[in-house]
Amino acid sequence: MRNDLTTPLGLILAGAFFGALTLAAHAQQPANPPAAGAAPAAAQPLPPGSPLIGRPENEAAAKLAPVAPPPLAAAPDKLPLAKLKVPAGFNVEVYAAGMANARSLAQSDKGTVFVGSRLVDKVYAIVNKEGKRQVKVIASGLYRPNGVAFKDGTLYIAELSKVSKIEKIDDVIDSAPKPTVIYDHLPKDEAHGWKFIAIGPDNKLYVPVGQPGNNVLHDDAHGQIRRINLDGSGAEVYAVGVRNTVGFDWNPESKHLYFTDNGRDWLSETVPEDELNRVTKAGEDFGAPFCYQGNIIDQELGWGKSCSDYTSPVGLMGPHTAALGMRFYTGNMFPKSYRNAIFVARHGSWNKSKKHGGDVVVVKLDKVGKVKSVEPFLTGFLQDNKYVGRPVDVMQLKDGSLLVSDDWNGAVYRISYGKPKVAEE
Repeated sequence: MRNDLTTPLGLILAGAFFGALTLAAHAQQPANPPAAGAAPAAAQPLPPGSPLIGRPENEAAAKLAPVAPPPLAAAPDKLPLAKLKVPAGFNVEVYAAGMANARSLAQSDKGTVFVGSRLVDKVYAIVNKEGKRQVKVIASGLYRPNGVAFKDGTLYIAELSKVSKIEKIDDVIDSAPKPTVIYDHLPKDEAHGWKFIAIGPDNKLYVPVGQPGNNVLHDDAHGQIRRINLDGSGAEVYAVGVRNTVGFDWNPESKHLYFTDNGRDWLSETVPEDELNRVTKAGEDFGAPFCYQGNIIDQELGWGKSCSDYTSPVGLMGPHTAALGMRFYTGNMFPKSYRNAIFVARHGSWNKSKKHGGDVVVVKLDKVGKVKSVEPFLTGFLQDNKYVGRPVDVMQLKDGSLLVSDDWNGAVYRISYGKPKVAEE
């Protein structure tokens, strides 16, 4: 299949790429006053949901805009593996490459790894055949198929406004049928419209709906996490006051749902911080867009509100770090100090002069389930204030090793512990 910018894949990639470049150019236009006697140029209105809405009118902010990703997946020999760092005793390797915009991860009972995407139309599968890993496209022609989840032989896929499934996916991996829609009662807003999904210990599928913009009052269909039965029935709102979560998992001990939530932009470069939240009962309100990071009343929308009326985060993940995918570690490969800790992929900031995040951190909890420490784990994606990769999701493999997706390079890395095996000659 061709991969130039005249194919359907190329056109989608080009649209995403040049759209981001347009935002960047919009942000970096000089704020010079018109010449004497000249009529001031009319400001071009920003589209609804644009990340530049609310940007302060100053020179420093004018230089900040979403970072345009490369339009195609990096070649294996161009991946930044040599720059990546892990703690002593750990090893990092390339698990699979060549998957444009690789995002969310899920694994089947037979070990197949499924990879969603946001800027392209495809869902990938990484399969093991005769001891070698291969990448296959199992679904295409989808719209922002970011979320993937697996249960009892069925793959679930979340697009912008619907959730679909492919049954017995491991048996049809070479000729998968078109996904069957099970739930389509979702908004179609582009802003924060891509979705992470996961299946909880209650055997229900959890689906988030982000706010339709940076910092907006919204209707009752947004700013929440829903859950549905696996056939698409029984939809209910599980949590509200959620700005935009792109990662969640259940504490293996308490069974509480923990989720990352991205704070608003343009309040300042240092606040608010992204949040790590815990749901202890259905219907909890986490404050957005009125309260952020548990103690900051929003200067625009928070009048008459109090942060004490909302559930506070169990921990903070840094300002504008874009904390996304997160999973509790329950394996036996890593040292015992990592048991039941949370690995969090931080995609990295774009509206900070000095970028922050672009890494994977390990979050350790105290006895009551709140954050005790946030420690670096996988670093090196940020070099000289520029990204050479951007982690999105993390997932534990059956052997206890950890996968990390990188949508910047279209790759998945594997982190293991212990002396690496030497290939036989």
